Amino acid sequence: MSFSGKRVLVVEDEFLVALGLEDNLRSLGCIVIGPAQSLASAMQMAAREQVDAALLDVNLAGEAVYPAAAILAERGIPFLFCSGYTGGAGRMPAAFTDVPRVAKPYTSKAIAEALGDLLATDPAHDGPLSKNAADAPSGA
Repeated sequence: MSFSGKRVLVVEDEFLVALGLEDNLRSLGCIVIGPAQSLASAMQMAAREQVDAALLDVNLAGEAVYPAAAILAERGIPFLFCSGYTGGAGRMPAAFTDVPRVAKPYTSKAIAEALGDLLATDPAHDGPLSKNAADAPSGA
């Protein structure tokens, strides 16, 4: 699968991890949006940015990323969790137990495979314009 031009939102609060993830995604040809390093920033970007997919760390400086994930889900934007919190579903809200997860520490190959699977399993999402983005005023 070609990732060239795919807009991917990165939500990660650890600088070095975010930097490595950005490098990995850019090497695949992605356009990196972010990183969002706080829940407030993640929610704002999830609501406003035109993206094809998102990679979310679960714990952002002690705050769970789930409100931002809910925004992405509502907009029909596929996402996955990149986190050390990938164990049992007990920690994960029921709404997100089926969301793909990549455990930290992860490899470039694991990210590429997970992103490929994420984009391949969402045929309704054929570009960075989500179902709500088409209603947004142009130039926004």
